[in-house]
Amino acid sequence: MVNDGYCSLGIAPLPSYGRGREQPGGRYMSFLHGDGLHDVIITGENGTIDGQGLVWWNMWRQRTLRFTRPNLIELMNSRSIIISNVIFKNSPFWNIHPVYCSHVVIQYVTILAPADSPNTDGIDPAIGSETSGGVQDVLAEHINLFNMGVGIHLKTNIGRGGVIRNITVSNVYMENAGKGIKISGDVGDHPDEYYNHNAIPVIKNIVIKDVWEERVEQPGLIRGLRNASFTEICLSNINLRGAIGQRNLPWQCSDVSGVVVQVSPWSCSQLTSGRHIGACSSSF
Repeated sequence: MVNDGYCSLGIAPLPSYGRGREQPGGRYMSFLHGDGLHDVIITGENGTIDGQGLVWWNMWRQRTLRFTRPNLIELMNSRSIIISNVIFKNSPFWNIHPVYCSHVVIQYVTILAPADSPNTDGIDPAIGSETSGGVQDVLAEHINLFNMGVGIHLKTNIGRGGVIRNITVSNVYMENAGKGIKISGDVGDHPDEYYNHNAIPVIKNIVIKDVWEERVEQPGLIRGLRNASFTEICLSNINLRGAIGQRNLPWQCSDVSGVVVQVSPWSCSQLTSGRHIGACSSSF
């Protein structure tokens, strides 16, 4: 708990981040918060957890927040977690945030928020922009996404550090996205200028496959770091279609290597063309 007299319902910043995401100091505690837990089950017969986020979104827009907004669920330093059969809506900030956790299963959940609500990420296993704790061995599959800025998004930046590896995203259907797939190392998302310029993140062994999207404005962007290219990136069986009558825009790519198999529109020239779907091997 933050106990310096200014945040009676707060918790300390994440150790790997060092400060609140939006304001210096602590963070407001999540609606459901746990630290050092094991064998956790959060489930229901599609009951709803409503974060009533409008008041928080307005404080963010009006720049009147004292501390970083709360998530709906945050579990820290925990293991063996199941979250299933629940509807999450109108979170003040991120919806589900497992951090420094292992053996986490999230399935059969619905996550709802207005398209213009700020930072209402669905499930955040810490894949950016904060990655200093490291993220590995993540499987995300059988997902439907509607009306979002970016569909599949991995992001980081110089100063974040850590390693993102062994990430597989598969069987995804999307409608109405500004950008279909984005893997970026230059998000420029530091809360202040006091970050470690020598903390270089590493992204490798990322598999994105079996993705279909309707009405995407721009199919994808993969932008690695000039001195730390993203490696072992594999895109397979992906079809990102623009709106009827809209010209398909090209992918934007730099400082990346890997394999591409059956992707439309054609993706990054830096990725080698594979001959068959099996070219994308996976840890899962």
